[in-house]
Amino acid sequence: MPKTSARLLALLSLLQARRDWPGALLAERLDVSPRTVRRDVDRLRELGYPIAAVKGPDGGYRLDAGSHLPPLLFDDEQAVALAVALQTAAATGAGIGEAAARALTTVRQVMPARLRRRVDTLQVTAVGAPGDAPRTRVRGEVLTALSTAVHAREVLRFDYAAAAPPEAAGGGGGGESGGGGDRGAEGGADPLPPLPPRRVEPHHLVTWGGRWYLVAWDLGRADWRTFRADRISPRTPTGPRFAPREVPGGDVAAFVASRFRGGAEGVPDWPCRGEVVLDLPAAAVSPHARDGVVEALGPHRCRLVLGSWSWVGLAAAIGAFDADVEVVGPPELADAFARLARRYGRAGAGDE
Repeated sequence: MPKTSARLLALLSLLQARRDWPGALLAERLDVSPRTVRRDVDRLRELGYPIAAVKGPDGGYRLDAGSHLPPLLFDDEQAVALAVALQTAAATGAGIGEAAARALTTVRQVMPARLRRRVDTLQVTAVGAPGDAPRTRVRGEVLTALSTAVHAREVLRFDYAAAAPPEAAGGGGGGESGGGGDRGAEGGADPLPPLPPRRVEPHHLVTWGGRWYLVAWDLGRADWRTFRADRISPRTPTGPRFAPREVPGGDVAAFVASRFRGGAEGVPDWPCRGEVVLDLPAAAVSPHARDGVVEALGPHRCRLVLGSWSWVGLAAAIGAFDADVEVVGPPELADAFARLARRYGRAGAGDE
């Protein structure tokens, strides 16, 4: 039989792995008698772990959430994963960078020496893509309020701050997507009365481009909307419970991506989308096609459907593949290629 300390750690690890454990199954896993399991459970309770007895034909145990945080047990992989997650938390825009740093210090102090060495050698610097760095942080209590409403399926009321002045194109600085702008005062005009609070059915809390967004069904507009979390001020109490709806297309990731094509909000798709055939293998084109669709037409040819903000921009993006191009359509894309050809021809000849 394992020593008591080792057995207690093994029992605690099992209790953390799933919600309910029949007593007989715990005894079998630990290779001890049910009586020993009962004694070990009592010892863990004395150490502060809130373990509840589960009634039923077999009886059993459950590790409940308590009023205070008892010592936690992580295996080696979990401890390293936690340390990495805490190091990268500041890049999420959740406004928890300082708290994450303190938590990492706390976790590191209780790690055994072998894990501490692994964590110390695994230093991660989280760097966002250009233009993705969040300009504003979301308070932790706001994220908690939003996620709680999503989980509880309760109607959420909140004030939504007016949009900031327009930022550079592609900066993603707008407000809600899906239509409907915000009002504000202009110049010396009298300020408009405050907008009434929004009422929505919150469905998902997501991140995109370094910002947090709430995907919700707007009850006032009877349509889907995405709201920037840093502009939301939740009101209490929340409203009644609601039956979940399915986001358009059934995939929240695809739905959000369709609202933020090219980094701008409120645009359902690229304004310019064309189709070409490239004299390149599909495997060579696919990694660089962004959200384009690539179809193999043979070992050395493929079909590419791609979008952009302008026809000239689309033609230039396709030209970057450095291969012979056959334009399938539309005519605007062929005209854009001809325009670029004349422009590049003049540049090559040295004409102004």
